[in-house]
Amino acid sequence: MHNEHSDEHFQKRIDNGEYIEPRDYMPEGYRKHLIRQMSQHAHSEVIGMQPEGNWITRAPSLRAKQILLAKIQDEGGHGLYLYSAAETLGISREEMIDNLHTGKAKYSNIFNYPSLNWADIGAIGWLVDGAAIVNQVSLQRTSYGPYSRAMVRICKEESFHQRQGYEIMAIMMRGTKEQQAMAQDAMNRWWWPSLMMFGPHDIDSPHTGDAVKWRIKRESNDTLRQKFIDKTVQQAEVIGLKMPDPDLKWNEAKQCYDHGAINWDEFKRVIKGDGPCNKQRMAHHIKYHNEGEWVREAAEAFKAKKLQKELVTA
Repeated sequence: MHNEHSDEHFQKRIDNGEYIEPRDYMPEGYRKHLIRQMSQHAHSEVIGMQPEGNWITRAPSLRAKQILLAKIQDEGGHGLYLYSAAETLGISREEMIDNLHTGKAKYSNIFNYPSLNWADIGAIGWLVDGAAIVNQVSLQRTSYGPYSRAMVRICKEESFHQRQGYEIMAIMMRGTKEQQAMAQDAMNRWWWPSLMMFGPHDIDSPHTGDAVKWRIKRESNDTLRQKFIDKTVQQAEVIGLKMPDPDLKWNEAKQCYDHGAINWDEFKRVIKGDGPCNKQRMAHHIKYHNEGEWVREAAEAFKAKKLQKELVTA
């Protein structure tokens, strides 16, 4: 009989495909890995609202505006699910936000690139959310119960986000020469950062070993990146967009596409805080977090008052 509070028993449960729940025994490394990954995921959803929120007032039609508003609202909701799920591991939301503001916690490198025109909103929905879906579908089977359940709900909404982006790109590719050029330019700028979203190559990824052993990640960075490339190349061909990778070619033996070298120096630079919009994104988040302080205080005061009332009437 294994001790239920041993790492050995825990690993056996993981190997049997069981879900780990908040009150179950888990090694400290597993808990820390999940906090890092889930908070990074939550921060990415919330920071990711910024490059799109910028375009709500400039959407080309009322329908486009409604769809974009719904999408950004979803992303705020995804951040909330993920913060709540991470809190079950014993970290507070305040601490997670503080880690973000002080640079201790990261968010996805992709959100430090600017959205210059309406075609960028198409590219973000199609490529960025497309990459996120490939990652998140795999996370629906992650070993931590609250994370897995949050992902099931999030994936349903993400597929709408990707369709929204692809539709924008398809409409622009049916438009004027200028619109086609805008769509191609957005594709050229967002393609490589989208590939970087999956993280470093497996041999250079510091956290992959434990993540796979504990089944937090079900598939490696390179496997997920390959799935995304194979799917996206076909979608681009349908609407007439060219892939901005001269080395991209079909590999008959492997039945997948080979791609050119990714600029990992750029990835590291952006992650470390030197991307085009890092400082702007963080300043914006801090400003509105501080301005919203009174709302959080009012909610706490209301909660305390309600509790007091219930105690009196009990």
